[in-house]
Amino acid sequence: MEKKPIILDSYKLLWKQLVSSSCLMEILKVLVLLVFFTMESCIILQNLQPMFHIVPFSVLLIIYFISLAYISKKTCPVYVVDFTCFKPPNCLRVPFTAYIEHARMLDFFDDKSVSFISKILHLSGLGEQTYFPPGLFYMPPKSGHKEAMNEVHMILFSVFENLLSKTNISPQDIDILIVNCSGFCPNPSLSSIIVNKYSLKEGVKSYTISGMGCSANSLAVDMARNIMYTHDNSNAVILSTEILSTGWYPGRERPFMILNCIFRLGGAAILLSNKKEAKSHAKYKLLWTLRTQGAFDDKGYYSAYRDEDSSGITGVRLNGDVLQVAGDTLRTHMPVLGGRFLPLIEKLRFLKSVLMYKRSKEIYIPNFRTAFQHFCFPATGKSVVRETAKRLKLGDRDMEAALMTLHRFGNQSSASLWYELAYLEGKERVKEGDKVWQLGMGTGPKCNSVVMQCIRPILGEALIGPWADTINTYPLTIP
Repeated sequence: MEKKPIILDSYKLLWKQLVSSSCLMEILKVLVLLVFFTMESCIILQNLQPMFHIVPFSVLLIIYFISLAYISKKTCPVYVVDFTCFKPPNCLRVPFTAYIEHARMLDFFDDKSVSFISKILHLSGLGEQTYFPPGLFYMPPKSGHKEAMNEVHMILFSVFENLLSKTNISPQDIDILIVNCSGFCPNPSLSSIIVNKYSLKEGVKSYTISGMGCSANSLAVDMARNIMYTHDNSNAVILSTEILSTGWYPGRERPFMILNCIFRLGGAAILLSNKKEAKSHAKYKLLWTLRTQGAFDDKGYYSAYRDEDSSGITGVRLNGDVLQVAGDTLRTHMPVLGGRFLPLIEKLRFLKSVLMYKRSKEIYIPNFRTAFQHFCFPATGKSVVRETAKRLKLGDRDMEAALMTLHRFGNQSSASLWYELAYLEGKERVKEGDKVWQLGMGTGPKCNSVVMQCIRPILGEALIGPWADTINTYPLTIP
């Protein structure tokens, strides 16, 4: 009984796929041909002179060229020119023993709290080389506005400057700026801080995204893509981070304590462009973006929720049904994505399983390896990564980038996806023509996908990226 809504959703999503832009263009072609043959039939039946045949041919050509011009304008290619990830200094490392010892010295944690923290650390999939911001090393941790602003400057200024240097562009070349950070929303906004610091041009379109959790970067890419559809010859920069200084929870209630254990310092900067010359030096072509919303469901909406505990201390509460909510959101997301990229045989197998569900009681999970060569999935925690792999019937090799990023850098919210892509580039696994699927899943809940295709050889990234000092030690076996 519980799966009936999911089956109905599958039908609805299949219908959405049929009325997608690509299918509508096919329908338009059929309609144009129908008009053409109707006109031709009328001319033949009326026994008109041969010169009248020019009319339907002219109409056909006019409609064809108008449609072609419209499509080429609407589908102006957007390229991922390059990206950078923040590499924190070694002095900010937080090994497990140091973390636990620090927790023991804090008055608001009792022995049970410390034991719980230790258990989460060892079950999370994190390693010993993750990083905290400077404010959380104090006794007690400092989580005020000043520490948060220092963290903003340290991360966003660094990745922005590295991106400018790596891509050889100036701040004046940026037409669109999108900054995403889920929990810290200063005034002036984070995007205004960047505009002011680097004197971006007066006409720059700047946006700040908050409250979107680990899906925010994928959402930002979708947003930039949509803006660039109506703004030709533009460069867009996306800055993604999560500020931990204001997100620290100094209390004892376990559903609130989990984020203290798994979130770590990090950030990423990405340059997108729809300029014609970008194709010659960009790494990837952006093929598609997709967003699925689940906030209409109360169970999903309250599965991760910023709230006050019984003592009035603010934090983010994670409920026990987070994994189920993530799986259900992903399940409604897959048919649309699969309908776009999966080969026909996989689509037919899925459709057959939906139609035969009452008899077999099983829905076929398509083989997404037939559509994508690389997967960058949420590094939220080991259990979430494993559950995502299980839902999609993917193996350890497919989830390696997510698991290794989680181990090396921890959960860096939406920026984690780019550390994973940096890992794949550092291992020189991304080949020209390969498709990369980035999946962002965040509070709400929501599920956002970005699909890119590599358009040139990518070599030497292991020497300059965030994995430069550790890439040769990975992959590890994570039990």
